[in-house]
Amino acid sequence: MASAAEQLAANMNMGSFAKATELHKRLLFTLGALLVYRIGTYVPIPGINGEAFLAFFQNPDGQRGILDMFNMFSGGAVERMAVFALNVMPYISASIIVQLMGAVYPPWEKLKKEGGESGRKQLNQYTRYLTVFLAQSFGIAVGLNAQPGLIDQPGLFFIISTVTVLTGGTMFLMWLGEQVTARGVGNGISLIIFAGIVAVLPSTVARMLGLAQQGQMSAFTLLFIAIMAVAVIVFIVFMERAQRRLLIQYPKRQEGNRMTGGERSFLPLKVNTAGVIPAIFASSLLMLPTTVAQFTANANLPDWMSWLPLVTAQLTHGQPVFMILYAVLIVFFCFFYTSITFNPEDTAENLRKYGGFLPGIRPGKRTAEYLDYVLTRLTVIGAAYITAVCLLPEFLVSSLGNSLYFGGTSILIVVSVTMDTVAQIQSHLLAHQYEGLIKKAKLRGRGRGGSAPVRR
Repeated sequence: MASAAEQLAANMNMGSFAKATELHKRLLFTLGALLVYRIGTYVPIPGINGEAFLAFFQNPDGQRGILDMFNMFSGGAVERMAVFALNVMPYISASIIVQLMGAVYPPWEKLKKEGGESGRKQLNQYTRYLTVFLAQSFGIAVGLNAQPGLIDQPGLFFIISTVTVLTGGTMFLMWLGEQVTARGVGNGISLIIFAGIVAVLPSTVARMLGLAQQGQMSAFTLLFIAIMAVAVIVFIVFMERAQRRLLIQYPKRQEGNRMTGGERSFLPLKVNTAGVIPAIFASSLLMLPTTVAQFTANANLPDWMSWLPLVTAQLTHGQPVFMILYAVLIVFFCFFYTSITFNPEDTAENLRKYGGFLPGIRPGKRTAEYLDYVLTRLTVIGAAYITAVCLLPEFLVSSLGNSLYFGGTSILIVVSVTMDTVAQIQSHLLAHQYEGLIKKAKLRGRGRGGSAPVRR
């Protein structure tokens, strides 16, 4: 027989959505915040020559290193050198660094485990401070100032204003993302990246249709890419929802004249615990040499850096060396990040503390070893899944050319954020239905209480 929550979830429809006024306000706030973000991606920084920078960005041969990834995540803000060109990437990097430090630095580890709500707020404050430090775009400002024709009046004032504007843009997006998380629907930071990726999707589709119309791409190839994209999305949805549920048993205990306990619950372990972090980190590391080569193309390199052009030629999309290193880094970051986000020893200790145990396995050390055994094998499957999704576009690049490149990382982000946002909308609708049932129950209780005779 279905539970009450399952019955409520089955009754959710457009009628229940129309009555959820609080959800309407949250959705409107989220859409308004994303609209503000998209407007900011078209506002250029002071002193930049937009046309000259766009020509510089699109040259040469589409190899622009990590700027390509930043441009995709920012919805084209990098190629326009807008105030939101850095997007929220400094905040994401700061969050990951704080999480890593929380696992290896004892004072922060204590804050994370024992600090409670105040400890979490303190770590969030450290993340904000680190974001300000990482968003200091002094190197970008100096690099732009050294390129002839990209800016109207090069000098110290341009460097200071560029650093201030780009840092302020990142901090504003960080604040906007936190507001969306608190007052809107979904994770604000993830939705900002999602909006940037979706914004460049129509231009990508239009470019592919243009190539097919010009005869540079056959209709069969275009149909194959469309079918493959749908298949990849279905595969991502299936893998992101896949989990291993471990049975947790709680023993019965005597409380007075009755027996309590004996419940059963499940510990869900996701197949992909690391999410999209491994793909983002692997892409960033592999694109750094290409980025350095792009900004030093017109400079006289010293002898000890003569290897840079040779390495850059191999670390481009579609090259065998790039794909091998990409796969190795993804697998490494999958295991590394999973080991940080999920600690089998802490989980086993918490189960032992509350009296829970895995049937057939002793509490404590044996439980931790079994959890590590299961998690390691799940991580192998998750790493293989992320590697396959990210390398499939690389094989297309090697066979069809760079003009058809679309990132597996961007597909992962779009599908994951969509699933999380839909789940939050469903939870809001479910909470609204619960509130309606509680109000009805209170009204019925008052009516019965008012009609009942008063005994003296």
